[in-house]
Amino acid sequence: MENRNTAHVLWFDDLHRSDVELVGGKSSSLGELTSSTNIPVPYGFATTAHAYRYFMDTTGANDKIKELLDSIQDYEDSDELHQVCTKIRKTITDAKMPADLAENIKQAYSELADKVGQENPFVAIRSSATAEDLPDASFAGQQDSYLNIRGGDDVVQKVKECYASLFTERATYYRHKQGFPHEKVALSATVQMMVFSKASGIMFSVNVGTGDDTKVIIDSIWGLGEYIVQGTVTPDDFVVDKASMKIVSKDINKKDIELTRLPDGGVVERDIPAEQASQPSITDEQVIELAGYAKEIEQHYGCYMDMEFALDQNTNKLWLVQARPETVWSQKNKDKSAKTDDVKANVTDAEVVVRGLAASPGVASGKVHVIADPKNIDEFKEGEVLVTTMTSPDWVPAMKKAKAIITNNGGMTCHAAIVSREMQIPCIVGTTSRGVAAMDVLHTGDTVTVDAKNGIVYAGEIQAIIAPAKEAPQSGEIAGNAEYFAPTATQVMMNLGDPSLADKYSKLPADGIGLMREEFIWTSYIHEHPLYLIDQGHPEKVINMLAEGISQVVWAMAPRPVVLRFSDFKSSEYRNLKGGDQYEPHESADLLGWRGASRYYDPKYIEAFKLELEAVKKVRNEFGLKNLNVMIPFIRTVPEAQKVTNIMAEAGLVRSADFKVYMMAEIPSNIILADQFNQFIDGYSIGSNDLTMLLLGCDRNNDTVAELFDERNLAVKRAIAHLIKVAHRDGKTVSICGQTPSEYPDFTNFLVQQGIDYVSVNPDMVKATKHNVAHFEQRIILDNATGHGRQDLTEYDW
Repeated sequence: MENRNTAHVLWFDDLHRSDVELVGGKSSSLGELTSSTNIPVPYGFATTAHAYRYFMDTTGANDKIKELLDSIQDYEDSDELHQVCTKIRKTITDAKMPADLAENIKQAYSELADKVGQENPFVAIRSSATAEDLPDASFAGQQDSYLNIRGGDDVVQKVKECYASLFTERATYYRHKQGFPHEKVALSATVQMMVFSKASGIMFSVNVGTGDDTKVIIDSIWGLGEYIVQGTVTPDDFVVDKASMKIVSKDINKKDIELTRLPDGGVVERDIPAEQASQPSITDEQVIELAGYAKEIEQHYGCYMDMEFALDQNTNKLWLVQARPETVWSQKNKDKSAKTDDVKANVTDAEVVVRGLAASPGVASGKVHVIADPKNIDEFKEGEVLVTTMTSPDWVPAMKKAKAIITNNGGMTCHAAIVSREMQIPCIVGTTSRGVAAMDVLHTGDTVTVDAKNGIVYAGEIQAIIAPAKEAPQSGEIAGNAEYFAPTATQVMMNLGDPSLADKYSKLPADGIGLMREEFIWTSYIHEHPLYLIDQGHPEKVINMLAEGISQVVWAMAPRPVVLRFSDFKSSEYRNLKGGDQYEPHESADLLGWRGASRYYDPKYIEAFKLELEAVKKVRNEFGLKNLNVMIPFIRTVPEAQKVTNIMAEAGLVRSADFKVYMMAEIPSNIILADQFNQFIDGYSIGSNDLTMLLLGCDRNNDTVAELFDERNLAVKRAIAHLIKVAHRDGKTVSICGQTPSEYPDFTNFLVQQGIDYVSVNPDMVKATKHNVAHFEQRIILDNATGHGRQDLTEYDW
């Protein structure tokens, strides 16, 4: 019998996980699954580490490689590293494969054909380094793979190219940083039957974002799985509870392209038909089947596992094509009592720039550096935040320097996610799938705070997230002494997004909630389009979850009033909810499209709006929380106001002494026709952002005209002054809920002088605004006493 230690080729059923030094981590693991479990694995063989060393010694490549590596002066110099590694690879590919080794590989390929009953079968050839996939040094993705290869000569050639791939810039840099001498690393080539993949993907037996080992994470795409690792396609994401074996979370993304096999060998990228692109790439039943394999493999290995799978197009059979120990959470001594509950960042309504998948946990702040092409990574500096479309192993030198990483594309198992977790760099991926591509909104030089525990990128340096200090005293307590807030005629309300923060911020000296954004409940709790839920027969989910989120805020603030703004998603935002593609138009300018009131009476949407009304009724009538009022956004015309309030009245929500109906004043027509809008509402809340945009003709989302966008422009001030005068004439109140009063005390002074009824600001500005308003009102009193009076823009300037 041939000595295993000197064999050139070993078959999967002769291998076990203990054979890492013989065939590397990938090949030994495939052998373990084949020889010791009933997991379906495509059959194959592996060239050995001995074969690699035999090749390197016989051809004299080893000495040449050592000489070239010793010549490298600076591994951080990408040009130098590229030049040296190119020479090394050429040394290997130019060397002639020893005849006996070449014959052994071709003979094994011929035997594989006989064993599977196919002539010249297609195979996948993947590298398996002996230093790869070890618990303390994952080299995942550092060597190359070759798909859909056919014929003995081609297999021999690709094995040789696998050897050369051990010395790509990325792999060489990675080993250098990990402290692995090149002569201690050998390479095995795994030669495995090629699955004709209808779909494929990656799964983990632990939530790699949080360390929660009660869940299995499964990511899948159409076609071959390489586009997951490369981040080319953002995958469907499934979370399965191990105990119940039920899917507890499902996120289906649009997958426009796939990498697929060609009939005569090789692979090609092709477009996915539109009707298929947004469909799940695997069924729920297949998800559960895969989760079962993940549990079995984890139990067999006794550690968290990282696995790859493929769904055969011809047989619809699932195959496991790779399994290796997960390399990050396996080593962490997690606090089991807290592993499933990520504490939310201690933030207020800090500006969220972009959201994505929390791929590698952590928090960091720094200057953004946007790089579109890896050829420019030399420009990247230590401590910057890397923003790009997606990383590949070529990006590792830059990633190593990064404080955090943000990508447009990718899922929990893409290259950026895997390497970031290993390097313990905070990383957020797949921002495009969450509505906004990072590269579209982040710019080189921007300062951001990356909260990769929750998948959020904030504008600026948010110290409350970066370095949580001793929490500032609340409830008007400063340094143990009660802080006094003088009573004011102008009330100071608070804007609130996250219902979970209501209890905390209820202690602030706010007079109520001037703006509760309903959208947050949709994106954080419901996740599904209301019309989709109606069609699925679950309208009660909308009512119950909205009522739960709303009541959380209303309870905390009682008896102070809370103003809930009905949903004001744009079509692109609604489309991001599950099922949204079926119901939402594609609008080139959705800020000015089908939003707000225009939806509520539209026959295509009215049934969804009625669910929002039912939720409000449930909070007010069933829960008895009469301090809840409502607000209608983006009413363009007076007839629209009449239509929406009629629908509300038919649903049993009629304006009364204890139920107020307000409207957002954010369109010039709201100002000009305020005398007519007055008959349908109790008051206005000025949305200064949209009002400024439409008065000045500046798209507030367009960086090109950002410098022209200023809420303090005289045109905006005149509009506000006119609205206050006309509203007060009919006994209507006026508030403002835009960002401006939070940022500019002088603008708050202007509002007070015009007689605004209340201002609604972010929680962090409540106390300061309270003091400012008291000061401004006191100054008005003094001015009146001395005969000065207020600056009234309504009589003269309008």
